[in-house]
Amino acid sequence: MVWNQPSNNKPELDPWSKKNRNSENFKNKKNGFFTLLELKKFFYSLKLKIQSFYNNSGSYKCAQNPIILILITVVFTLAVNGFYTIKEAERGVITRFGKFSHLVGPGLNWRLVFVDHVVPINIKSVKELATSGVMLTSDENVVRVEMNVQYRITDPLNYLFSVTNPDDSLREATDSALRGVIGHSTMDRVLTEGRTIVRSDTQKEIEKTILPYNMGITVLDVNFQVARPPEEVKSAFDDAIAARENREQYIREAEAYVNEVQPKANGKAQRILEEARAYKFRIISHAKGEIARFLKILPAYKISKDITTERLYIESMEKIFSHVRKIFVNNNSLLFSIDNLFSKKNIPLTPYNYSIPRQESILNNLQVPVSKKQNSNSVISNKLHNNIVDQKKTRVLRVHFPRKGRE
Repeated sequence: MVWNQPSNNKPELDPWSKKNRNSENFKNKKNGFFTLLELKKFFYSLKLKIQSFYNNSGSYKCAQNPIILILITVVFTLAVNGFYTIKEAERGVITRFGKFSHLVGPGLNWRLVFVDHVVPINIKSVKELATSGVMLTSDENVVRVEMNVQYRITDPLNYLFSVTNPDDSLREATDSALRGVIGHSTMDRVLTEGRTIVRSDTQKEIEKTILPYNMGITVLDVNFQVARPPEEVKSAFDDAIAARENREQYIREAEAYVNEVQPKANGKAQRILEEARAYKFRIISHAKGEIARFLKILPAYKISKDITTERLYIESMEKIFSHVRKIFVNNNSLLFSIDNLFSKKNIPLTPYNYSIPRQESILNNLQVPVSKKQNSNSVISNKLHNNIVDQKKTRVLRVHFPRKGRE
């Protein structure tokens, strides 16, 4: 067998020499721990030692090297037990002799047994913390409140070393914040429309409380689960809530009625305004027409006042008598029976616009003859009674009918 001679005047190295093998395998051991490359070399040398140990058979050899066997077994056991796994959602906090060393990520890692301690912290899962209690409101009422806080660990190092117990600290901060918010709110606000405001205010107070402690926790949400009065007064509060709901219902019904009636009223008012404007325009136009007519008559009136006045009087009388019932008497002794006047066949009160046939029928009921020689405004005369006493008692009565009015 040919040996390679060492260069640079180095002493000859025997590959089967125990001393040389020990110095070769353990020369990279530094500061009490191995790197991964050193660990690989260490296991390879350990394998060679075990093979050489079992190859050198004989009771004398085994009795001569028990310490080496024990050491090899202990080192192998410690090396195998040093492997650990960190999950994907976790981060590992490594402490060496109780002092923080470093953080490790997900995957397979190795530690020095009895030297390093690993604390896995889940930084992706959402944790929940529930708190409840009987609290006093600002209007001196008692209310029972239950709340649920959701949070996540964002800084594993601060979560482990900033406070002694982060979960208990968060629970105390939540209870303190909730009591402070409830103490500044009325019971009606807590039980009804103010629940959302109380929830948001409580979350702000919790974040404000834990911020100086740097606990490594982020509050995600606060759920206001239960808020109810004590059982002794629960029925009274239920009645109050029902009354409040009825009030809201009546308000909505009234608003619906307003929305229905108001457009109609606005339309009616607009129609009245339009009619008023039309009436105003008609009256003004009529007045202007009268003014123009009188202005046309004025020159003739200035020339002949008497004739113009008489003509205007006659025209006015024509207009007046054209809308009223007229009775002409030929003497001062026009008489007719009063019994006939107040009998069942009495003339009814009728409007002014009766036609000529209707007027004649009314006159026939009075048994008053109508002369054919007269026009529609006929003359009515009554027969004289044979009894002179009755003639003295009766009087001439002029029948008046309602008039339409003068133009």
